[in-house]
Amino acid sequence: MTIRNISLITVLGPTATGKTFFATNLASRIDGEIISADSRQVYKNMDIGTGKDISDYVVNGSKIPYHLIDIVDAGYSYNVFEYQKDFLTAYNDINNRNKFPILCGGTGMYIEAVLKGYKLIKVPVNKNLRQELELKTKDELIITFKKFKTPHNVSDLNSKKRLIRAIEIEDYHTKNPEIDTSYPDINSLIFGIKYEREIIKKRITHRLKTRLEHGMIDEVKNLLNKGISADHLIYYGLEYKFVTNYLLGNLSYNEMFNKLNIAIHQFSKRQMTWFRRMERNGFKINWIDGNIPINEKIDAALKIINELS
Repeated sequence: MTIRNISLITVLGPTATGKTFFATNLASRIDGEIISADSRQVYKNMDIGTGKDISDYVVNGSKIPYHLIDIVDAGYSYNVFEYQKDFLTAYNDINNRNKFPILCGGTGMYIEAVLKGYKLIKVPVNKNLRQELELKTKDELIITFKKFKTPHNVSDLNSKKRLIRAIEIEDYHTKNPEIDTSYPDINSLIFGIKYEREIIKKRITHRLKTRLEHGMIDEVKNLLNKGISADHLIYYGLEYKFVTNYLLGNLSYNEMFNKLNIAIHQFSKRQMTWFRRMERNGFKINWIDGNIPINEKIDAALKIINELS
């Protein structure tokens, strides 16, 4: 499908808002495929805790293709640099088959890595340069920073630490001109699924109870039995952190549930803070009421899409 001036649709929102269900139903209407933007769904055998909800990818009896789910083994430390590379591979593949790419998820860092339009390069630490820059005042660092033709990001002027890192990045690019920092021009139409705060809280708690009833503890237990270290699972956070500590005997079941429930609520608030910051920085998010039926959500999205076509 071709949508004039739009090369990607992005579906975002805090956890437990039904993003995947909305994205797959939209994909079924515009011949689309889903690219996940979830930092934990990349891991194999981490299904219930990450909310892969694979059943949502079947719409009216047809399977909606998805990408960047189950691409690395649990225990690996996947990062945003790898994600951006893997996203571009999936994005180009979908376009080459004349399908429409839909980016869907709640990991703000991954979403912005795609939408901001510059290729991230994993720049190593330059200890000598950092020691030299630490001796400079913030004003001197700003002058040094502005000598580069392509500043990394104007927001990096906010603190001395970020200024030093920004200069380090630009210095590395200058000394390594052979590195390809080009990035395709991606113009995304962004939809967000929104509920009132109290409703999200209820949805989070209900979903957590359901996941625990449907094998989330066994999922974590199986990962530990397969040799994934407790430290690695704790590193993945939220469900894996608290359930692992429960299995290690560090928390009672009630403590695990209550602490995890609170942690997911806090995580949801941080997600919304990230998306609000995106809006302040110029990203237009078309918010759709999560309370209305799915067919009305899709109709609302298609109306906006048709206005652009």
